[in-house]
Amino acid sequence: MFAVLAAAFVGGVVRGFVGFGGALIIILVAGVTFGPTSAVPIAALSGIPATLQLLPSAVRHSEREFVLPFGVSAFVSAPLGTYVLIAVDESIMQVTISAFVLVMVVLMGTGWQPRRQLGRLSLFAAGMATGLVQGATGVGGPPAVTLALARPGTAVCQRANVLGVVTALAFCAMLPMWWHGLFTAKVVVLSGVIVPFYVFGSWLGASWFRIGPQHYFRAAALLVVTVTGLSTLVLALTDLYT
Repeated sequence: MFAVLAAAFVGGVVRGFVGFGGALIIILVAGVTFGPTSAVPIAALSGIPATLQLLPSAVRHSEREFVLPFGVSAFVSAPLGTYVLIAVDESIMQVTISAFVLVMVVLMGTGWQPRRQLGRLSLFAAGMATGLVQGATGVGGPPAVTLALARPGTAVCQRANVLGVVTALAFCAMLPMWWHGLFTAKVVVLSGVIVPFYVFGSWLGASWFRIGPQHYFRAAALLVVTVTGLSTLVLALTDLYT
């Protein structure tokens, strides 16, 4: 449990600083401890206060023509992803989540960018795909963030776009998870324990973003996520083949 609380704090710092990554870190660590079908709803519930805490910045600085089509389509496809989460073996899901995260880290780390800016229809399709991933794994953030960071603009604008799409992803799978009974008493209690660590870390990370060197935000987030993804992938593979 100590590892999960530490992950919540580190995840909160990363989320506050760069606008994403908190749920991803919690899911990777909590998935090893409690299994993906508990880890994903735990990350969803514990992330609500931090999401609301950072929402004003997203509203002020984000590009609505990017965030709205993406967010609406994510809500449409998330229920199908949640069905995949409960239907697939937990060990396989944990390996899939870790591997998917590392692929997304490689994309972001290499500076991948689409050849041209996506139109509304393309954004809708991308949102559908991301909502599916979010419902199934709880880590739809990396592909959404990859697209957000590929758009031109200042660090403040890019971070606000990230916050906007991550906010949509934070809520799009809530109803499907409730419908499938994933918000058990255990999940609710553990989420409540995690919230203070996540919120404090998120506040600390947001404060550093306002006063610190903003050009470091991308590298710092990728480093934390990479280390977490590699370690949890090794643990998941060990569990799968033992």
